[in-house]
Amino acid sequence: MKFTKMHGIGNDYVYVDCTREPLKNPEETARLVSDRHKGIGGDGLILIQPSKEADFEMAMYNADGSYGKMCGNGIRCVAKYVYDHGLTDKTDLRIISGGAVKYLKLTIEKGKVSQVQVNMGEPILKPSLIPVKGEGERLVAEPIAVDGQTYEMTCVSMGNPHAVVFMEDIKNLKLEELGPKFETHERFPDRVNTEFVRMVDKETLEMRVWERGSGETMACGTGACAVAVAAALNGFAGRSVTVRLLGGDLQIDWNEKDNCVYMTGPAAEVFRGEIDLEISV
Repeated sequence: MKFTKMHGIGNDYVYVDCTREPLKNPEETARLVSDRHKGIGGDGLILIQPSKEADFEMAMYNADGSYGKMCGNGIRCVAKYVYDHGLTDKTDLRIISGGAVKYLKLTIEKGKVSQVQVNMGEPILKPSLIPVKGEGERLVAEPIAVDGQTYEMTCVSMGNPHAVVFMEDIKNLKLEELGPKFETHERFPDRVNTEFVRMVDKETLEMRVWERGSGETMACGTGACAVAVAAALNGFAGRSVTVRLLGGDLQIDWNEKDNCVYMTGPAAEVFRGEIDLEISV
């Protein structure tokens, strides 16, 4: 299997061009290639596929083989791949993922994609659609008991479920212990991605993220969008913020006119290679 390793501010995936030939057993392949010791190493596997509804389709699988409907950093890398590898000459793209079409604007420098702006769509705030168990139309600063301690979470879906928790100290947070307990909490029927956020100022937020199926990652694009929405809903920030992640910064804008969230950030290709799936263990 030929592959390309790419990352969006450290959120790294193994990318496979399936526009010519489909890949069998993507779940098993995702688990194999994601292993950082016995495989290629990454947060998961992303397939670039043809589409009748859009220019291309992105199929994303987490490191544990579970399917993910959306990946903000991943979709920027897909846009870079299809342009840089000559699959398209468009700088305005439509890419479908998890049944939803996203609209992307590419910034080109020296013939290559350097930045991508993604219209991530409207945030979903209704609990039953996120999904999360709770009453009312929105869960903002909602108490949740985890491991004997009560936290306040704000729940947002950006095509996948997020619980955003604001706190003062995220640097010393034992995320490897707390993250899984949020992910598998009974209030989240489909598990959840959890962002732990420190407010730097009204224009800047700092976050760490525990992604369902992958653990702590260097960055999460949908998570950064959810964090920006949650900060605005809580009155902590305006609708335009910079979100600092372990791997770098993303600019997030929640537009008042169309209610859509726009994410802007870089995408990078690391290397290309080939792996024999039959002998890799």
